[in-house]
Amino acid sequence: MKNGWQTKKLGELCQLISGQHIEAKSYNTESRGIGYLTGPSDFGQLNPIVSKWTEHPKIKAKGGDILITVKGSGVGKINLLDQDEVAISRQLMAVRVTGADPRFVHTFLGSTFDYFQSQSTGAAIPGISREQVLGLEIATPPLPEQKRIVGILDKAFEGIGTAKANAEKNLQNARALFESYLEAIFTRGGEGWFRTTIGDQLVLQRGFDITKNEQKEGGVPVVSSGGIKSFHNKAMVQAPGVVIGRKGTLGKVFYLDTDFWPHDTTLWVKEFNGNDPRFVYYFLTALDVKRLDSGTANPALNRNQVHPIEINWPPISQQKAFVATLDDLSEKTQHIQAIYQQKLDALDALKKSLLHEAFHGEL
Repeated sequence: MKNGWQTKKLGELCQLISGQHIEAKSYNTESRGIGYLTGPSDFGQLNPIVSKWTEHPKIKAKGGDILITVKGSGVGKINLLDQDEVAISRQLMAVRVTGADPRFVHTFLGSTFDYFQSQSTGAAIPGISREQVLGLEIATPPLPEQKRIVGILDKAFEGIGTAKANAEKNLQNARALFESYLEAIFTRGGEGWFRTTIGDQLVLQRGFDITKNEQKEGGVPVVSSGGIKSFHNKAMVQAPGVVIGRKGTLGKVFYLDTDFWPHDTTLWVKEFNGNDPRFVYYFLTALDVKRLDSGTANPALNRNQVHPIEINWPPISQQKAFVATLDDLSEKTQHIQAIYQQKLDALDALKKSLLHEAFHGEL
């Protein structure tokens, strides 16, 4: 460790304030009283966003406190409170720094998410204890050095943030370009296209239920609404196949070139009626099915709602040409996406590397 640095526990540098449970009947529908934060869903990009209000909280966090999530799937997520006092739920704790530069501790805690995730316990509701937070060790330099390190990291993270925003924008633009071209094909139509219904051109069928415990070791992909999540030793449908999410992840479309098992959370194309399966895949990808959601609490897609939809449709003689064009554009789009995803991954790795160096006295 660098000269002058000391290893301390977070509890030596901070006061830890546990949250409190406030019953829903104590919420205000109007924006009055004290803001109440329940967890990561309240966290904005730079500051928590108050979405609930209450009159008489016993426990409050105040400006400058570092909020850390100690219960739920977001265990380890942090945010800096830069506003007036707010009430916090038991899902959160407030770290009030007393023996160090608050920004230094905030930056350090921003590097501990993976650690707290690995240390959390509880199957249904993962969590970390007060003792785990207080006992976390932090390499601490003298105060002037803390401020110097924070200044370097602030400047570096600002540049990384700008680079990430540009890469994410370019990534979205690549996706949007392909999607707009795809939509234009089916909206515009062309010579030889005719008016028909989806049900006249293809038949959708609900998938087959199977639990993880019922699956046996094999190489057959089981396609759920979110994609291929597992494999089985038996196929229910021969390739080529097209599957669309009907429950959960609504409307996501998958093309299968090997025999497969479509899960109950999907619809699969039972009959292509002579149409090119790859063209059908692109057609369903362009189809806005979310407006057909027939679910209440859980999104759901009913094939009986899809079949009657009127559409413009090209003859089979034109479909292969469209597929060749779309396959080529899709390949180029995926290549561009891969480049920008690599840039994002590299920027994340750079940030982690800088944090490692900062808290090991190497900056």
